Amino acid sequence: MKSISTIARPLQLKIIIMDVITIESYAFLKLEAKINLIAKFVNEQQPVIIEDSDQTWVDNYDVCTFLKISERTLQRLRSKGLVSYSIISGKSYYTITEVKRMLSQHIVRSNEECLQDLITNHKQSAEKRRVNKGTK
Repeated sequence: MKSISTIARPLQLKIIIMDVITIESYAFLKLEAKINLIAKFVNEQQPVIIEDSDQTWVDNYDVCTFLKISERTLQRLRSKGLVSYSIISGKSYYTITEVKRMLSQHIVRSNEECLQDLITNHKQSAEKRRVNKGTK
């Protein structure tokens, strides 16, 4: 029978020293307000990127929703090689140029209004993400 000393491993403690800094709540609130002001200034200084909407990438969900087609229809188009796409992290993405080509060649039955809704919605959601990123 083994002795307890050979079974149990020696206990190794790692001591972490931390400094605790205390300040008055009023000073903390002033510091927090200044940090938020600096963050807001930095976010406002970021250039607004005017992107070419034809080179914008949209995901499978957006294409299906705004062109009013099913995910299976889009899958068939991909399988037959009728639409170019990219897969990133298991999600399919299409350029607006490719969506326009599908419409112009009548690969998909939809209209220009649906395409404009897709472009507009994508721009709005991109702007919301940019604003939300700045407030975090």
